[in-house]
Amino acid sequence: MPDLKGYREYGEELERRLRLKTFPIAIKMLEKEKDIPEGAQRPLKDFGHHFSLCQVFQMARREGRTMAMGKEDHWCFEPVVGYGLGEPPDYFMQGHNRYPRDVATLEAGKHYADEFPRLKVGKYAALACAPLKGTNFEPDVVMVYCDSSQLCLLLLGREYKDGYNLKCEISGHAACVYGVVPAIKTGECQVAVPCRGDHYRAMAGDEELIFTVPRGKLDDLMVGLRAIEKTGSKLPVGYSLLPEYPLHEAYKKIGQMMGYIK
Repeated sequence: MPDLKGYREYGEELERRLRLKTFPIAIKMLEKEKDIPEGAQRPLKDFGHHFSLCQVFQMARREGRTMAMGKEDHWCFEPVVGYGLGEPPDYFMQGHNRYPRDVATLEAGKHYADEFPRLKVGKYAALACAPLKGTNFEPDVVMVYCDSSQLCLLLLGREYKDGYNLKCEISGHAACVYGVVPAIKTGECQVAVPCRGDHYRAMAGDEELIFTVPRGKLDDLMVGLRAIEKTGSKLPVGYSLLPEYPLHEAYKKIGQMMGYIK
């Protein structure tokens, strides 16, 4: 496990290796508000307004700010529920935040609520986020906004150690929850799709996806990214549209074994 200096170096390496447009974000759940890191800005205290969590993530990843949010700082309720900062009301559990706007029935809305990723209510009082390369706290999760080419490398780097596929829950809602909460609960990386709020209110690009890696998997990811670079999986990359382009030896051998390549 890296120390604080190591996390910062990882942040710089991820930016360089993946040619990211925005900073990877360090995210930490805090059991008490007194644990909020020094220098962190709060939406209500420092800006006089509530913010949605996706907006705060945007301020960290685009502006380089260290931010913190307690329950009272949030505007969108979904991370308040997902991060266990408050008990979800029956109205939510019955499915009303999805029905009738974007599901066919109230029962469908209830299915969403039942499956919504949640941390234990009361375990945490706040969260902090900051650019990884400048963080002054050890993160629970690192979040990377990336395009599909960058995500491909992240997934390859993640697979390098044991080869297993990534299994994750994906929704069109609450990317701030689906990207973070399952990573904390399972200790496994996650992929999330920026939701409407992230696009409409926090400037997520149409090309962007979200990759999150829990603290315990970060070393393995970095080892994997360094290893696959040596075999040609890196950015930038050249492009070609050649028929029968040169195959890696194992690809060619397997094709020949299957009888469709001579």
